[in-house]
Amino acid sequence: MERKQIHIMAIGAHIGDMELTTGGVLAQHAAMGDKITIVNMTPGEKGNPPHLTVEQYAEQKIREAREFAEMLGGKSIVLDYKDGELPDTDEPRFKVADLIREYRPDILITHWKNSMHKDHGITSRIVKDAQFYAGIRGFERENPAHFAAGPYFAENWEDPYDFKPYTYIDISRGYDLWMEALKKIWFVTNSTSFKYYEYYDALSKVRGCEARKERAQAFAVDPLSVKQVREGF
Repeated sequence: MERKQIHIMAIGAHIGDMELTTGGVLAQHAAMGDKITIVNMTPGEKGNPPHLTVEQYAEQKIREAREFAEMLGGKSIVLDYKDGELPDTDEPRFKVADLIREYRPDILITHWKNSMHKDHGITSRIVKDAQFYAGIRGFERENPAHFAAGPYFAENWEDPYDFKPYTYIDISRGYDLWMEALKKIWFVTNSTSFKYYEYYDALSKVRGCEARKERAQAFAVDPLSVKQVREGF
């Protein structure tokens, strides 16, 4: 039986977040012929290097996000919120809900709820509420209601508090493409404060060992998703 194509939408606070934490999975699904959309709430522009202004770095990162997504045959969407100033209000929730209704993904991926970075935690809450708004017909918007499964919560070194891996995805087929696409994002290979490329490369090897695969990425799920309902043992 022919496998049905699925659509994955990964929603991050800053350009680079989802590309690093779930890029291997996105590349894996791209290799399987699936559809990929990466949404970034902000460019993540305030980590600008000395040779670029905040505005110049925002433009560069938006271009990098597009190039990363294009290498996976996917689409990049960057919303117009500012790094560090993402509002925890209904406005961004309905913007994301409208994107879910417009693009109709099957699966959502975003940040774990507990983070040292305020934008990450806010994005996690935004996505959970946007999933609800998008799926309820009573919220009348331009497009009809659409429910996307998840969200799955990606493993990020800045979001470690109480993160418990539950779902492991084999990324062996997508690993090389992911590693190459990551080189499009300047800070991943040029940061002097954290070795992003090396860290996520090594983490994929560790999670692969745990999953008895060559490479893997791990995701947490909402505790209610772990609940089992059975007639007996």
